[in-house]
Amino acid sequence: MNANELMRQNLIFNPKGNDLVENRTIIKWNATWLFHLNSTKYSWAKSMYQVMIWNFWVPEKVSGLGEDAIQFKTVLNDEERRAYKWILSFLIFLDSIQTMNLPNFNEYVTAPEVNLILSIQAYQEAIHSQSYATMLETIVDSNDREDIYYFWRTDEHLLKRNQFIGQIYQDFIDNPNDDNFFKWIIANFLLESIYFYNWFAFFDTLADQAKMVASDRMINYIRRDELTHVTIFANLLKEIKKEFPKMYDEKLIIKMMWEAVNQEIEWSKHILGKNIIWMSHENIENYTKWLANSRLNLLWIAPLYPEVITNPYKHLDRLQDNNSEKWNFFESTVVNYSQSSSMKGSWEF
Repeated sequence: MNANELMRQNLIFNPKGNDLVENRTIIKWNATWLFHLNSTKYSWAKSMYQVMIWNFWVPEKVSGLGEDAIQFKTVLNDEERRAYKWILSFLIFLDSIQTMNLPNFNEYVTAPEVNLILSIQAYQEAIHSQSYATMLETIVDSNDREDIYYFWRTDEHLLKRNQFIGQIYQDFIDNPNDDNFFKWIIANFLLESIYFYNWFAFFDTLADQAKMVASDRMINYIRRDELTHVTIFANLLKEIKKEFPKMYDEKLIIKMMWEAVNQEIEWSKHILGKNIIWMSHENIENYTKWLANSRLNLLWIAPLYPEVITNPYKHLDRLQDNNSEKWNFFESTVVNYSQSSSMKGSWEF
């Protein structure tokens, strides 16, 4: 990477700024910071705003967690209970760090329409944290909750994963240059596009066996949000490539994707063991690699694992068929949100 300039945080108000759309760039734009939303450049951000607003939900919308609490104690086997708890531990960390990270990231993005969707994303991450807390409070014994929140203190695999993503975020805060910023975007893309999905598949697999159905319903709402987040950071990377080609580094994206895939496979095998139905170590590995190929395709990058061409979790297709929300469990892009179909292209409702 050739560019390595220091980056400056956005000013709160900049009277000498230029708000003309033709001059706007995704970062490093000298704006006034008046949100002139009748004049926008990035149409994808405007579309994402509409989708994200209409996808509003709260954990209280999900019923049936009381039945899940009974099943957790009487129906799940020991390995399933263990996986349920430690998966929640990792999900809690991911959404906690994103809630704190996104406002920092947003201070360097210089397009108001993109600032808005990143603000909504931060709010959604907070809702996800509330959701996990609700699941813990309703389903898991109170004596186990603190251990779940702080599992990373005693599990070296989880600590390693948390440190990997957390250190990249901290490196930019400590040294806000172009190189660290680009790595920061990649890290966000990897977190949103790779790190959640074996865990989502675990909840789907339980629901496919009529277990913990309400928990899976909660996860479905969370996944719907996460798919929009994948799209946001894929678009940010593509805008950087277009507007700041010296900053863009495809080799670094591939290198970090490879590392994220290996971490995801190692951690998934560690947590899920070998006896979770449908989630064999082979399926975990093939699914993670398949997902990586799908995510790279969003960036117009060739598959990292060309030998993996299909999603091995075929048993979950029937859950997709029965889902009332018009979105695909395994799509790499957001598709046909029913609530957003009524939007007419305005910021007003």
